[in-house]
Amino acid sequence: MAAGAPYRFESAAWRRGATRVAGVDEAGRGPLAGPVVAAAVVLPPGTRIAGVDDSKRLEAEERERLFEIIRARALGVGVAIVDHTTIDRINILQATRLAMAQALASLGMELELVLTDFVEVPGLRCPQRNLVDGDRRSASVAAASIVAKVTRDRIMEAADRDFPLYGFGRHKGYATPEHRDALERHGPCPLHRRTFAGIWNQLALFSRSELQWIDADS
Repeated sequence: MAAGAPYRFESAAWRRGATRVAGVDEAGRGPLAGPVVAAAVVLPPGTRIAGVDDSKRLEAEERERLFEIIRARALGVGVAIVDHTTIDRINILQATRLAMAQALASLGMELELVLTDFVEVPGLRCPQRNLVDGDRRSASVAAASIVAKVTRDRIMEAADRDFPLYGFGRHKGYATPEHRDALERHGPCPLHRRTFAGIWNQLALFSRSELQWIDADS
C-alpha cells in the first residue's frame, strides 16, 4: 500500500512562515463527455491527513472517506466546474487553467504559495510551483485531486440518470469499450465534447486491448 503523498513542499513553506499554501488539481481532462473540475485545498500549517494520495491510486470508497476529512480539516476548499461547451469553445488546456484559477479564487484568501500538478495557472498574484507528478509529490495537491475527482464523479453519476444509455456512472465519460460501443449505437448526447469527435473516430483504428490505457482513472 502506498504511503501517501508527502508534505515536503508544504513543510518548507510553513517553516518560512507561510500559512496559506494551496494545492490545486483537476479531474476530467481526458474524457469524451462532461466537465473538467478543479479543486484547491489549503491545509492548516502542520496538518497531516493520513492516506491522502493521488486520487488515481485510491479506491472510490477511500476517496469518499478522505473527501469528507479534507473538507472538515482544511482551512479552505475551493471547487470550480467548467462545462463541456466551454471546453469545446476554448480547448481543454485553457478550460483546465480556467477551472484551476476559479477554484483558487473561490478560496477567498490571499495565498502565499500555490502548488500544482505541473499545469501553470496564469495571472496569480503569488508564487507557484508546477510539480511534475504533483499529486504524488505534494499532499495538498493530492488532497485537491481527491476533491476534484469525487466532485466530478458525482456529477457524472447524476448524468447517468439523465442519459442512461451511455453508462456514465461506471466510466465517468472516459473512452472505455462500453462508452465507445454506446457512441457507435446512439451517437453523442448533449454532454459529449464535440471537439473530441476526432478522438471518437480515431478509436476505431485501435483494438480494445490497445485502448485499455485510456480507461477511467478510478
